[in-house]
Amino acid sequence: MTFITRRRIARRTVLRGLGASLALPLLDGMVPALSAQRAPNRVQRLGVVYVPNGMAMHKWTPITSGAGPEHTAFEFSPTLKALEPFRDKLVVIGGLSVARNAGDTVHARASTRFLTGVPPRENLSDSSGNGIRADISMDQVAARAFAEHTQLASLELGLDANDFAGFCDGGYSCTYTSTISWRGPTTPLPMEYNPRVVFERLFGDGGTTDAAARRARLEKNRSILDSVNAGIARLVRDLGAADRSKLQEYFEAVRDVERRIQKAEEQGDLDLPTLEQPAGIPANYEDHAKLMFDLQVLAYQADLTRVITFMMARELSGRGYPQIGVSDAHHSISHHSNDPSKLEPYSKINAYHVSLFSYYVQKLQATPDGDGSLLDHMALLFGCGMSDGNGHTPRNLPIVLVGGAARGGRYVNHPGEPSLANLHLTLLDRLGTPIEKLGDSDGKLDLLSI
Repeated sequence: MTFITRRRIARRTVLRGLGASLALPLLDGMVPALSAQRAPNRVQRLGVVYVPNGMAMHKWTPITSGAGPEHTAFEFSPTLKALEPFRDKLVVIGGLSVARNAGDTVHARASTRFLTGVPPRENLSDSSGNGIRADISMDQVAARAFAEHTQLASLELGLDANDFAGFCDGGYSCTYTSTISWRGPTTPLPMEYNPRVVFERLFGDGGTTDAAARRARLEKNRSILDSVNAGIARLVRDLGAADRSKLQEYFEAVRDVERRIQKAEEQGDLDLPTLEQPAGIPANYEDHAKLMFDLQVLAYQADLTRVITFMMARELSGRGYPQIGVSDAHHSISHHSNDPSKLEPYSKINAYHVSLFSYYVQKLQATPDGDGSLLDHMALLFGCGMSDGNGHTPRNLPIVLVGGAARGGRYVNHPGEPSLANLHLTLLDRLGTPIEKLGDSDGKLDLLSI
C-alpha cells in the first residue's frame, strides 16, 4: 500500500558540513504531493517582451503549405529566423486582434490594449494627465497571485526613459505609450530603464551578486529590522487605541519588509553567476538590451520575482538603429506607404529586435531549473499591439509564445479574429491564476490549439 502525504522538503534546503554547503537539486520530495507542479512542463513564471510601431508583416508571417487554421509545418520567415533554434519550444500565433476596425487604434491604444484588453481613455481636457484610465493588465493578475512567494511581485522594465508627462499621441497621455503594465484602472506602472536601479532592486546596494556579500547584507538588514521592531513594541505601550490604529499601515509595511528578508534568506544559498552592479545605462542599445535581459534571467533564477514585462522601446519610438544600417527614426519608417525603400529598413529593425529576443530565449534555455530549464517552466510572450505599422492595424497581431505554456513547433492562425485577451485568459489558466474575464475577452483559446 502506498501512502501519500503532504509533507515536503523545502526547495532551498542545503546540506552543510566540513565548512561547505551544497544546494540540493529539485527533488520529488520538494513538490507538494499530487500538486499541479508534478506535471511535466509546469509553468510558474510569466515574461512579456513588447516591441513598438507594428511589424512588416510580409517578412514576419511564417511560410506555410496547405490550408486550415493550424499549420504544423512551417518555414521561419526572415524576421523570425533567429528563433529557429527554438522551434520545438515556440508557437507562432496569428489572427488575434485588439480591435475589429482597421482604423480603431493609435499607438496609445496599441500599447495599452496589449495586456489589458481595453482602450485607454482620452484626456484632451486634462493637461495634468490625471484623467488616464485603462484596466488591470494580465501580468498584474499573475503578480497578485505570485507575490507571496517572492520578494518582488513583478518587474516592469524598458529601454527608454519614462515619459509620463504631456500628450504623445493625439489626445492621449504619454503614459499610455510608455508602459504596458497596469496595476489597476488608474495605476500605470513605469518601466525602469536603468540597469543599476534594477540591480539594486534585485540584490540591494552591495554591488555584487556574490553569495557572501548578499548574506552579509541580509544580516545587516535583519539587525536593523530587529531594532525597528523593538522600537515599535516600546512605542505601542505608550499609545492610545486611536494612535495604535494609525500605526497599522506602518506595521503592514514592516511586515512586508520582514517577508522580503525572509525570502531573501531562503534564497541566500543559490549558486548565481557573479555579476557586478552596472555603472549605469550602456551607451550602445544592444549592450543595454542584453544587460537588461541578463538581469531578468537572474531575477527568475533567484526566484526574486516570477512576473516581468519588458518594452524594447516605447510606442511612437523615434530611435534609429545605425548599428544595423538604419539611421532613420523607427516610427517614421513604420509609415512606409508600401515604399520598398522604407519597408526594407522597417523589416530590418523588426528582425533585429527578434535577434535580441533570441539572445534572451537562449539564456533562459541554458539556465537549469529543477527538472528542466527556466524556459521550460515559463510562459514567454513576444509581440506588439498592432500589425502593419503603416495603417496602425489592430488585427492579425504578430505574436510568439515561447516556453512550456504550449505545444511548440507550430504556426496557428486563428480564424474569426478572436481577442488577444482570450490568449491572456488561457495563459493565466496555465499559470494557475485563472480569471473569468479580462478586458474585451469573450472566452479562452483551446490549449490544444496553441
